[in-house]
Amino acid sequence: QVQLVESGGGLVQPGGSLRLSCVASGSISSILAMAMGWYRQAPGGQREAVATISRGGSTNYADSVKGRFTISRDNDKNTAYLQMNSLRPEDTAVYYCNADVQILHNAGRMLSNYWGQGTQVTVSS
Repeated sequence: QVQLVESGGGLVQPGGSLRLSCVASGSISSILAMAMGWYRQAPGGQREAVATISRGGSTNYADSVKGRFTISRDNDKNTAYLQMNSLRPEDTAVYYCNADVQILHNAGRMLSNYWGQGTQVTVSS
């Protein structure tokens, strides 16, 4: 099985910063995180893409976070990060990690998509 575990959320004032982390791990088999991304869902809203990053480091950002957020990753640790600066109240949401993961086994490998449980980010004065 594969787990994505997010951390780093919390309560910050407008203009503040947070860094989120997402670790992908396999309980029985070796895994390799491929494309990873951060998504968010505000109360009463739909889940939207915030930032994505390929294994090679190519990134995409939502227009609303360009210049403020930075996604990065550590391939050796199957980990993605989201550095969030200049936070605004409208950034308040549950932030979810998503990853395409290769599960390695004796017969070969398979690719599946996984979601983390989410971490709450609240921006308020």
